[in-house]
Amino acid sequence: MATPLDLDQLRTFVAIVDAGSFTRAAEEVFKTQSAVSMQVRRLEERLGTELFERSGRQVKLTDAGARLLGYARRMLVLSQETLSAFDEETIEGHVRIGLPDDYAERFLPEIMARFVRSNPRVELQIACETTTSLIEHVEKGHLDVALVCPTRTNAWSEIVRTEPLHFVTSAAHSTHEEPVLPLAIGRADCAWRQEGIAALNRIGRPHRILFTSWSAQIVTSAVLAGLAVSVLPECALRPGMRVLGEADGFPALSDAQIAVMLGRNAGSPAAAALVDHIRASLRNLVTEPVLPAPRVSASLAGRAVRPRAEAVAAW
Repeated sequence: MATPLDLDQLRTFVAIVDAGSFTRAAEEVFKTQSAVSMQVRRLEERLGTELFERSGRQVKLTDAGARLLGYARRMLVLSQETLSAFDEETIEGHVRIGLPDDYAERFLPEIMARFVRSNPRVELQIACETTTSLIEHVEKGHLDVALVCPTRTNAWSEIVRTEPLHFVTSAAHSTHEEPVLPLAIGRADCAWRQEGIAALNRIGRPHRILFTSWSAQIVTSAVLAGLAVSVLPECALRPGMRVLGEADGFPALSDAQIAVMLGRNAGSPAAAALVDHIRASLRNLVTEPVLPAPRVSASLAGRAVRPRAEAVAAW
């Protein structure tokens, strides 16, 4: 194995892993699917081992592929850093980005990984707040870029991702069967809250708001503990949650949208590059589906302990 590895082949290999399929990876690296397959085949021949287990359209790393992935990422990062060190036009400076904490948990790792690898000299300043606060910060020039739920007040923002919105409960509790449905949701101006309550009102389902918070962690904890039902987009679903559908007596909801807002300095090279990476990350990101869990038995349902008074978590 004296011949060096081909960085372009490694880049294609990583793109397949990140995209989840040869087809999406081909779009990512601007190659035909046959060219992508050929590069993988040559890389496998070079290493003398298979890197993927192919089953229909799904691809899964072999043990050898998983071992190669860490090396491939490091080699690509080092290659980009080397080029940047000798590039007089390398983008420098800082970008201020804001997004809600549930978006940060799900999307920020992908966005940061893409952006930092390509722009190692740019500092990212990150703020996690509510959509309402983020819109205000953008309008005042305190943020360059923000990811938000689109509202009428920021109609000029660009939609970069659309996902299903669900009623969700704990897979280990039967909270959703209570006569008066307890809810853990966002503040009054939260678009998901408004959509969920409007849907419950349309079908005449009695409900009460038990927890109010802009913190995704608090809402998620309330659901997983069996204390309340919530309204969450696909990106916010977690293991241990159960999606509630029409079979459970819950109506379908309109899709949730994610928008990018641009501040006064969004035209700077650093901010423009970040927006490009956000578009690419969110449009190509594949969310693992959360399947409806079996209904909990009555014996398990009785184990859920619920507070008697409403709690408002406003921090």
